[in-house]
Amino acid sequence: MDPADFYTGIVAEIYGPLKSFSQDPEPYAAFVQQAGLPALELGCGDGDPLLQLRRRGLDVDGVDSSADMLERLRRRAGEQGVQVTVFHQRMEALNLPRRYAAIFLAGPTFTLLPDDAAALAALRGMRAHLADGGTVLVPLFTPAPTPAEQIGLARTAVGSDGAELRVSVVAERRDEAARTQTMLLRYERHHGSDSVIEDRPWTMHWYTRERFEELAATAGLAVTAVTDSDGERVAADNADVLHFRLQAV
Repeated sequence: MDPADFYTGIVAEIYGPLKSFSQDPEPYAAFVQQAGLPALELGCGDGDPLLQLRRRGLDVDGVDSSADMLERLRRRAGEQGVQVTVFHQRMEALNLPRRYAAIFLAGPTFTLLPDDAAALAALRGMRAHLADGGTVLVPLFTPAPTPAEQIGLARTAVGSDGAELRVSVVAERRDEAARTQTMLLRYERHHGSDSVIEDRPWTMHWYTRERFEELAATAGLAVTAVTDSDGERVAADNADVLHFRLQAV
């Protein structure tokens, strides 16, 4: 499956009820206010935290590769009375009408790019859309293998129509040399006698700090800081999510 097609169909339909958490808008609001406006969220999905930032009056656009997720975002925006500008584009093929003082991803969405080539293309697109003096924020992490006892264990929720919704990891493959981990996820929707079950591969591609800095440099960007989610500088061997700030060189 093309990674850009993952968040479509049943995955987009049951994403909201089954997501384990929503991104805290505070770190991204602070980043945008510090870096300047306008701002752009890459991989905005169904609207967290983009809608919260727009409710605060911040000039933030969004981009996502899934038309289905953007439809969910627009529906949520309409329900909340929020005006949004979003674009249906791949992160690695950006072609937007303006440049931005702040470009960011909320959470480690960058790891969903399948390989270094796609990552480089995305970084080049960010560089091309960055205003003079602008800043890019890219959260990164290294995924841990799924514990054996969690394989096949479903996370469940109830849909608005009473349907039982389930998602589980049914298999996993990890390649340390390629820096990829692919989970086969099973999505299920059961409502009375009607059932939909679909398996989809979900691949994460991670980076060493050195490799990410090399890719950024090739794209014309330099890492100016590495922090935690609260903006505090961290050691290079920190195992949590690292927030890389980049500027044009």
